[in-house]
Amino acid sequence: MLKYIPNCITSIRIIGTLILIFTNTFTTDFYVIYTICGLSDVLDGLLARATKNSTEFGAKLDSFADLMFYLTMFMKIMPELIAHLPILLWCVAFTVIGVRLAIYAFVAIKHRVFAAVHTYMNKLTGLTIFAIPYFMLKWDLVIACAIVAVTSSLATLEELMIHLFAKRYDTSCKSIFLLKKCNATVQEAEG
Repeated sequence: MLKYIPNCITSIRIIGTLILIFTNTFTTDFYVIYTICGLSDVLDGLLARATKNSTEFGAKLDSFADLMFYLTMFMKIMPELIAHLPILLWCVAFTVIGVRLAIYAFVAIKHRVFAAVHTYMNKLTGLTIFAIPYFMLKWDLVIACAIVAVTSSLATLEELMIHLFAKRYDTSCKSIFLLKKCNATVQEAEG
C-alpha cells in the first residue's frame, strides 16, 4: 500500500490543477489550491525516494502533472504577465520553451521515453516559477521573472548537456556535475 502513496500525491496535483482551471485567479481559494499543488510536487518525490518506491511510471506521472500544472498557470497568470513584462523576458521564455520541446523530442527519439530529468536546477526553476504568484503580491514582477528566466535557461542548458553526453537515459542524474558518476554507474551495470 505504501508504494502507491507518492503517485496518489501526484494525482492530487492533477486534480488540484483541474480545479484551478475553474478558480478565479489571485483569490484566497486560488492560493490555497495552488499551495496544495505545490506541496504535492515536493512531497511525492520525497516520499518516493524515502520509501524507495521511485518508479519510471511515477517519474512520468510527475512530469505529466508538472506540465499540466504549469500550462494551466501559464494560462491563468498570462494576462497579468502580458501587462507587465518586457519583450526581452518573453523572448527568453519562448526560447527556453522551444529548447525544452526540442529536448523532449530528442529524448523521445533517442530513448523512446517521454520524461524530463529531475535535476537540481530543474527543481530550482520549478520553485522560482511556482513563486511568481506570491511575488505578485509583494515583489516586483519583472525582477521575479528575470530570476525565473536565468534559472530556467541554466536548467534547460544543463538538461540538454546531460542528454547529449549521457551514455543512456537516466532519471537519477541530478546534475551535469554528476554526469561522470552517472555514466560510471551505467558502465558498472552493463559490465
